[in-house]
Amino acid sequence: MEKKIIKTEDGSMTIYVPELDEHYHSVHGAVQESMHVFIESAYREFGHSTDTINILEIGFGTGLNALLTYREATRNYRKVNYVAVEPYPITPDESKQLNYTELLDFEDASKVFMQMHTSVWDIVPRFISNNFILHKVKKTLADAEFQNEAFQIIYFDAFSPDVQGELWTEESFKKLYDALFPGGILVTYSAKGAVKRALKAAGFEVENLPGPPGKREITRARKN
Repeated sequence: MEKKIIKTEDGSMTIYVPELDEHYHSVHGAVQESMHVFIESAYREFGHSTDTINILEIGFGTGLNALLTYREATRNYRKVNYVAVEPYPITPDESKQLNYTELLDFEDASKVFMQMHTSVWDIVPRFISNNFILHKVKKTLADAEFQNEAFQIIYFDAFSPDVQGELWTEESFKKLYDALFPGGILVTYSAKGAVKRALKAAGFEVENLPGPPGKREITRARKN
């Protein structure tokens, strides 16, 4: 499918797919959305309660969430095992058109981002650094397999329910519920009623959180 690189309101880039009329990130700000939804509402929720944290991302997309998580892990000396499930990855050439490393501007940002996009899918995890291990899985959520209680955090960043409705179901969320540690959390930008009902049916306790600019609410779900 055709992809267009566009600039969002905070100056960071995202990808637009005209055929689906869908953006990979909020047009109000790609970086600020990812920081708010996934880093502030999920990663930082665990504070310093553990030295190692296992994260599953559904929808690797541009790699922005992984890059932001890497930056956080480096700052607080945490080890992160990061599994990303993405059936339709962007190409390394497409990733070069994104300006995240210029805006984030931390040591070796460009090198790290390129390693994330050039590492081999499915075969073996890639040591991006001593404290960040990335394992990319080129499969759909339905085909991917996870061990029970393998993750503390799930970033659910698939295309919207209007575009990929088959991912936002009780069946999908039950699979992810089983993959979480007790006390683990799933976060997503969507606050649709149908999404929250499916999460609750899968066993999650659901809470509404304030959203980033341009969005009233987001959803955080916890396995208790």
